[in-house]
Amino acid sequence: MILIVAEHNGSKLAKSTLEMVSAARTSGREGPVTLLVLGQGVAEAANEAAKYAEQVLVGDSAALAGYNAETWAAAAAQIAREGEASTVIIGGSRSGREYAPRVAVKLGAPYLEDAIMLKADGEALTAQRYTYLARVTETVSASGPVVVVTAKPGSFPSAETLASAGEQYDVDLDLPAVRVTVTGRTAEKTSRVALTEADVIVTGGRGVGNQGNFATYVEGLADSIGAGVGATRAVVDAGWRPYAEQVGQTGKTVQPKAYIALGVSGAVQHLSGMGKSKFIVAINKDAEAPIFKVADYGIVGDVGEIVPALIAASKA
Repeated sequence: MILIVAEHNGSKLAKSTLEMVSAARTSGREGPVTLLVLGQGVAEAANEAAKYAEQVLVGDSAALAGYNAETWAAAAAQIAREGEASTVIIGGSRSGREYAPRVAVKLGAPYLEDAIMLKADGEALTAQRYTYLARVTETVSASGPVVVVTAKPGSFPSAETLASAGEQYDVDLDLPAVRVTVTGRTAEKTSRVALTEADVIVTGGRGVGNQGNFATYVEGLADSIGAGVGATRAVVDAGWRPYAEQVGQTGKTVQPKAYIALGVSGAVQHLSGMGKSKFIVAINKDAEAPIFKVADYGIVGDVGEIVPALIAASKA
């Protein structure tokens, strides 16, 4: 089987999970696509998972109530071993990148990190990933009874639902004693849709001028159309916005239906994080800005003059 460890919030699957299902379906690897749903009280997430996978394995346990690298790695490795998985796909989130190598070590398996493409090549599994600040696409290949992969978020399309729901099975897990305990967690409070879940994203760069303009134009336009808010690294480094909103090679990779870039020059590091957006709209007063080379629609002009008109039009 192809085993995917689902990312979810307890009741709903994350967009990254649907992307991993798509990666599995198009990889050419044999076996049913199987989603492993870990946590406590995850019945809703498991029911949704059954819409996308032939099999859903549910590890519902108090020991899995909160994410822990040791327990999640042990659970994924146990199920992969018992199910004779040929491929284990884990999300390339911060937590996924933390425990995926542990799964590979436990299985004695090769590890392919940050894959943006997966394809079977005989007995081997070939992946593509970015390197050299996303200027180069590197092709790597791994062979073995099982291969562990992390899929870079935003690199694959979301999977469509199946014609009929997959079967669900409860699994018994032999989990190790927890040696590291999380004593506190602070969640960012926002009413906006998360970047990785947003269908439309409005991103601001240093070209908007200052922190006040970012709030007025970027947040203003995003709020008027129900979009997520993104920022370039320069904006985050300047302290205008939190790191959670950074899009690019050192931030998040996104693939929305529409990406609106305000005052964004279009450095290659930023393009690597949003270049697969379905439609890209750029507004910049510099007609030679690199962002216009990838934009589907471009407006050469002052953000301060154009965006208020867009906000007024959206409200009308």
